[in-house]
Amino acid sequence: MENLNQKNREAFHPSKKADGGFTMIELLIAMAVGLVLLGTMYGVFTMHSKTFGTQERIAEMQQTARAAMDMMTREIRMAGYNPAGATFDGIPYDADKLEIYADLDGNGDTNGTNEYIKYTMDSDYPFEIRRDTGGGRQEFALNIQSFSFVYLEADGITTVTTSADNNKIRQIRITITARTASPDPDYTSNGGYRSYTLTSVITPRNLGL
Repeated sequence: MENLNQKNREAFHPSKKADGGFTMIELLIAMAVGLVLLGTMYGVFTMHSKTFGTQERIAEMQQTARAAMDMMTREIRMAGYNPAGATFDGIPYDADKLEIYADLDGNGDTNGTNEYIKYTMDSDYPFEIRRDTGGGRQEFALNIQSFSFVYLEADGITTVTTSADNNKIRQIRITITARTASPDPDYTSNGGYRSYTLTSVITPRNLGL
């Protein structure tokens, strides 16, 4: 009976040793380890976030250049469409702007919607290609570092350099260089802006017919 009472007293009055908990050194060690792990996780997260952001900007840059080239190619191929036999140059020579004429509705002039298209480079920030269909210049492709075009004769080699040779233009070589929307501090070239260049030689279907 006395042994039972002794056990009950020990159950209700545990020893001081059982209440000891963690020492200060143990707490400091645990905190240090936790901070190291937290710092490592933060570094990994930051690195992956930065890499993802860079890849996203590169993908956007490439898509901009490809979309611009694709649309310009489709429109240039229609240059010179002239079912009514009207008098106009499908692509007249101009060193500063790329002009496209096509009688899409077949009424004998090029005054209809999208029958006259003009592409120009705007070198003021944010550097873009602008498109004009007669209603004013509109944004076409943003973050374009450079946009150039060369008028070629049928051999694809000889360059047309004067408006007197409009009737010799058979191909257009276009070069578009797009750049990322913001600089990458880890990229030292080109002021930190990554770039992507596309070049295409386009043959309008209706010129020279």
